[in-house]
This record gives sequence, structure tokens and C-alpha cells, in this order.
Amino acid sequence: MLRELCGECLLVASGKENIDFSSIISLNESAAFLWRQVQDKEFDDKALATLLTGEYAIDYDTALKDVQALIEKWAQAGIIETD
Repeated sequence: MLRELCGECLLVASGKENIDFSSIISLNESAAFLWRQVQDKEFDDKALATLLTGEYAIDYDTALKDVQALIEKWAQAGIIETD
């Protein structure tokens, strides 16, 4: 679940059994925007890059590189599954 606390966007697991503050993930503004758009939905790097270019003044190739790195971080953190 994405929560805002003191101006920071944080991803936290929900439910009593998931209380583990070592697994809270801080997101910058653009990553939080993307998370809100795709939470509980299927997505790929191209869809995220398109979302970024629609919201921010960034070219598609740069957006694609950025979201590929972001997807890798999310997968390493265990908050998404990749193929």
C-alpha cells in the first residue's frame, strides 16, 4: 500500500502479519505516480514509460531506461513479480 508520511511516499505491506519496518520502501514523486497508476494491474516497461512521458517533460527513451531500472528495483524488493 502506498502511504504518504511527512511528505514522503512510502510503500508498506498491509496486515498485522506484515509489520516489518525494514521492508518500507520510499518512492520519489515520479515512482509514486507510476505506482498509483499501475497498483493491482498488469504492466510492462513500455506502459510505464508512456505514463511518464504523459505526466513529465521527459523523452521516451530516457523514460524507458528509467522505468526499466525502477522495475528491477521493485522486483529486487519483492513488491512485484517479473517473468
